[in-house]
Amino acid sequence: MDAPPAAEPAVEAHGLSKRYRGGQLAVDGLDLRVPRGSVFGFLGPNGSGKTTTIRMLLGLIAPTSGSAALLGRPMPHDARRVLPKVGALIEGPALYGFLTGRANLARFDAADPTADPATRHARIEAALARVGLGAAAGKKAKAYSLGMKQRLGLAAALLQPRELLVLDEPTNGLDPQGMREMRALIRELAAEGITVFLSSHLLDEVEQVCTHTAVMARGRLLTQGPVAELAAGVRGRLAVTTPDAADAARVLKEHGVTGLAVAGDRVSGDPPEDDAVDLADLNAALVRADVRVRAFGVERGTLEDAFVALTGEGFDVAG
Repeated sequence: MDAPPAAEPAVEAHGLSKRYRGGQLAVDGLDLRVPRGSVFGFLGPNGSGKTTTIRMLLGLIAPTSGSAALLGRPMPHDARRVLPKVGALIEGPALYGFLTGRANLARFDAADPTADPATRHARIEAALARVGLGAAAGKKAKAYSLGMKQRLGLAAALLQPRELLVLDEPTNGLDPQGMREMRALIRELAAEGITVFLSSHLLDEVEQVCTHTAVMARGRLLTQGPVAELAAGVRGRLAVTTPDAADAARVLKEHGVTGLAVAGDRVSGDPPEDDAVDLADLNAALVRADVRVRAFGVERGTLEDAFVALTGEGFDVAG
């Protein structure tokens, strides 16, 4: 089989829309492009249309209008050809609680008409080892923690060689160490050339592991592109460390700093948009007011800053 063109995206949508009965428009004219080999973070507040979009991309529900393609093939028309190359973990895995983790994977693999029974045992053991469940493979799934169930779901998605992985909240239920291991695994998969499309409400996680991102709100795509570019487009926050936080906040406000926040000995805010106001002048004003400045500077914008600027939403965006 010929290799796909380098420029061909792993996921593509044009004018993708979904209107439910009653007139609710869940997704409105979505244009999406996920580069091959990327780790793509899909972000959006509650009700933004992320899950509906994922379901349309995978052919689980039909769009009202528009088109979608996975790995260069139209969906859902070519689903039978495409889906064997796609692993998915959507809204948590559906497991048989009375079966062990290993037996669950055997059931999933047996239900796959493209899977080779002769290699089943080896592939199951390799998938379990890859997600760190080798020692727990003999336990019944009903005894698994939420994080272990997430790992088992990912193992199921890795039973066959994949070109694309679609993951919904892949670190849900994991402890900090488990989250680090999952991020490392996602990076490894991407390094092997697998495109990873993940939905997450953890903005710092997306910033750490993703190369590209898209932000949705109210069914519409607000922006997409490299994570670094999105974060770089946001003005940084001025941060001052001082034991005189109240006085510092007063002086900064007088000099046009907005959005002030005080946390202990740290004062932060949005620098004046007026270019005539020099940061050195702000620092000098603090000193003249007898504010003891221990640290002063502008922190770079983060993905969270960009998200809030785009959506007006806070940090809890697990929709």
